[in-house]
Amino acid sequence: MNSLPKQVKIVEVGPRDGLQNEKENVPAEVKTELVNRLTSAGFQNIEAAAFVSPKWVPQMATSADVMAAITRKPGVIYSALTPNMQGFEAALAARADEVVIFGSASEAFSQKNINCSIAESIARFEGVARAAKEKGIRLRGSISCAFGCPYQGEVPLDAVADVVARMRDLGCDEIDIADTIGVATPRKTQAVMERAIGQFRVDGLSGHFHDTYGQALANIYASLELGISIYHSSVAGLGGCPYAKGATGNIATEDVLYLMQGLGIETGIDLDIVVDAGQYISQFLGRKSASRAGNAIAAKRA
Repeated sequence: MNSLPKQVKIVEVGPRDGLQNEKENVPAEVKTELVNRLTSAGFQNIEAAAFVSPKWVPQMATSADVMAAITRKPGVIYSALTPNMQGFEAALAARADEVVIFGSASEAFSQKNINCSIAESIARFEGVARAAKEKGIRLRGSISCAFGCPYQGEVPLDAVADVVARMRDLGCDEIDIADTIGVATPRKTQAVMERAIGQFRVDGLSGHFHDTYGQALANIYASLELGISIYHSSVAGLGGCPYAKGATGNIATEDVLYLMQGLGIETGIDLDIVVDAGQYISQFLGRKSASRAGNAIAAKRA
């Protein structure tokens, strides 16, 4: 087995991916406060906004306000999801440091979600990719359903490799391999990641694991063994899985940090500040944090 990375980058996705499915409106000032707390915890990369149609994602309608209000720390990448040129222009105006484009590794998912093939969906991002390069903005590609699909079940490894290659050819600086429905287990994770590594440099690949079946931490460990050193997580485990009723979605950042701490892997992030941020947003939402480590640490303090 390879030795594990000495250092990892944790991309905090709570303010965007975590909050976008919340039914109750989360005011811009609460989102701003959350991003500011996460900035002070030491994250290098925070997914803070999405410039998508408010008709489809009402929770993200305040993205421009949030991007204008946050206290930015030099060197921190504040990312925004941009599905099209209109979204890109809005992200540019909001001074996003990175724009995120997305495609699926599942043909059935692509057809059901956006009524087009995977190849067509990624071709649509050519303009955004070109514009990002021209403006010197980082470009990140996100690949959903890389480990399984709610409609077709198994997703072929060749399909994942193909989408990674397409994202690479668009000029992505980083590519996320996402387990959208949380069905992966460690062996499957390594098989998928090995195929991704065959198409893109290992230090530009990230793991985005959902904890639907309680496997996310095990899958992160399996990815660490292959040298993957970027992981996505969400403070307090914000963000359910829209395709599995009552299922947890994103792995909680606090739990990932606790794992890394135990492995002696450097993250540059202060776990205590993240625990506070997780308790803050959970209190606002009126429910208990979904982070086991976060709740255990908070209870110990009390």
